[in-house]
Amino acid sequence: MKQRTFSVRALALILALLIAEPFSLLAQSSPDLPDPGSPSGITREQQIQVGQQAAAEVYKQMPVLSDSSPVTRYIQELGRKLESVIPSDRSWPYQFHVVQQKEINAFALPGGPVFVNIGTIEAADNEAELAGVMAHEMSHVYMQHSAKQAGKTSTLQGLAGILGAVLPGNAAGNIARLGIQLGAGTLSLKYSRSDEAQADAVGAIIAYKVGYNPKGMADFFQKLEAQGGSGPQFLSDHPNPGNREASIEKEIQNWPPKNYQTNSEAFARAKQESNGIKSYSAQEIADGAKQGAWAQQNQRNGAIPPNVPVSSNSGNSGNSGGSPAASGGSITNVSLKDVRPSSRFKQYQGNNISIAYPDNWQVNNGQSGLLIAPAAGVSEGGIAYGTLISGGQDQNAQSLDQATQDLIRSLQQQNQGMQQSGSISHIQVNGTQGRSVYLTGSSPVTQNGRPLPERDWLVTLPASQGGLLYLVFISPDKDFNSLKSTYQKMLRSLQMR
Repeated sequence: MKQRTFSVRALALILALLIAEPFSLLAQSSPDLPDPGSPSGITREQQIQVGQQAAAEVYKQMPVLSDSSPVTRYIQELGRKLESVIPSDRSWPYQFHVVQQKEINAFALPGGPVFVNIGTIEAADNEAELAGVMAHEMSHVYMQHSAKQAGKTSTLQGLAGILGAVLPGNAAGNIARLGIQLGAGTLSLKYSRSDEAQADAVGAIIAYKVGYNPKGMADFFQKLEAQGGSGPQFLSDHPNPGNREASIEKEIQNWPPKNYQTNSEAFARAKQESNGIKSYSAQEIADGAKQGAWAQQNQRNGAIPPNVPVSSNSGNSGNSGGSPAASGGSITNVSLKDVRPSSRFKQYQGNNISIAYPDNWQVNNGQSGLLIAPAAGVSEGGIAYGTLISGGQDQNAQSLDQATQDLIRSLQQQNQGMQQSGSISHIQVNGTQGRSVYLTGSSPVTQNGRPLPERDWLVTLPASQGGLLYLVFISPDKDFNSLKSTYQKMLRSLQMR
């Protein structure tokens, strides 16, 4: 009798465990968003800032619906729904907008702006597909792919952007640094196949957590590929990392089953509304961008968010300056007397270097480098007088001469019109053998509406572990000789640790 009692109790316990176990397994199998990590060399604030700069170019290059449009409101509502499952400490200030373009495309900029073409809304067979595409784009922001790609640059091409990135106004340089390509009516972000695979996986988690079948995203991509030429830009920007369908099925096979939502009345209304909105072909958009039509239209329609400054007189973006300092706004009311350095010097002490500088100049120590300059010699987007100090790795260089040449070429690519003046010479800086060369370009200081010629003195030095330290001493050409003794004194005081 006692034995039977024990067996009944044991059976009850086993049943209880069998009943409880599926719920335990489900809880353990539920997917979590991965830790996105942190890219080197660019902060969260800088990513947001570059995203806003790139968004300003979008409003010059493309026709965008206003936030009052029912289609935009629907996309924003769907975006907020997807955003709600991202932990607040890892989320970004996402914004959602609709481009009046017929072709299928969607893209997300660093820091959170997401743009979806009308053609993408019309091509989606159901809300799960559209949500999957948007979740995929949001995942590129979440994983900070653009910023990480910039940090992987193995040559000094990426380091040239540091010169502009010290100050916030060099929009063109900052945008290019993160791999964002802008042209007449087009914007392109080139991701690697590994980035695409990661965005697929993270996007699937976001869609699943909201209640959409994660396969919707793969179905949409597969449909585009089957159609061939219907979405060339989309497929170019989003290279297939492999069999998306199989990869996502493998990813979700152990996730707890759900009653997925496929469609909504709001989706059906948005599709119907989008059919009545004027949309443009890629060629029409390119033509309009060259004429500056979209900036004007977007301003008239109230499509431009208040935190995105866009002038209507510029159709194309570009770096018009010829020097590291010339990429930003002009400085019209400054001369040597406004920036003349004091004879009294103070010492800057950093982790890797120390250097003396005039006590009436200021130090700006940013993520990308050190700027020492007089307040009057710097505008929001330009450096007219001062010294930039930065460094990095050039894995392709076998010598300091080669690294210096690579840096010069990168600076010239980043700054239209920059020229090398004379040959590279040897220089000794406190016992360290370095290289010295002069560069010429256009200063942000203007006279009679035209930029003054500028002279930049570039000094490169070998740093620890094969790295490179470089200094750029900047001035309008007419004032350089008056500042040269100050720049030489600063260089002689330089100590590397």
